[in-house]
Amino acid sequence: MKLISLPGDIVGGVAIGAAAVILGPVLLPVASGILKSFAKIAIKGGLIAYERGKVAMAEAQEAVEDITAEAKAELSEEETAVSAPRKKRPAASRSRKKAVADVPA
Repeated sequence: MKLISLPGDIVGGVAIGAAAVILGPVLLPVASGILKSFAKIAIKGGLIAYERGKVAMAEAQEAVEDITAEAKAELSEEETAVSAPRKKRPAASRSRKKAVADVPA
């Protein structure tokens, strides 16, 4: 640890401080303009990503709703088929059975 600083260290610090005071008003507007353009680019990218994500989510939601509607329709068809009484086939008429039996072989 130094107890006494050398004059070179003081001169260097003063030079850096003077350069900052002189160049600060010139460089700050340029730097802020560059940073502002980068910030706008980042915000535009975020907005574009948000809109694309919104569209993708809407399409996914629509697909899920379509599949859900199809599943509900199939379930209601199955319930209707199960709850509806089955119609029995009419038995073959006796006259036809006799007619077949009467035919010589």
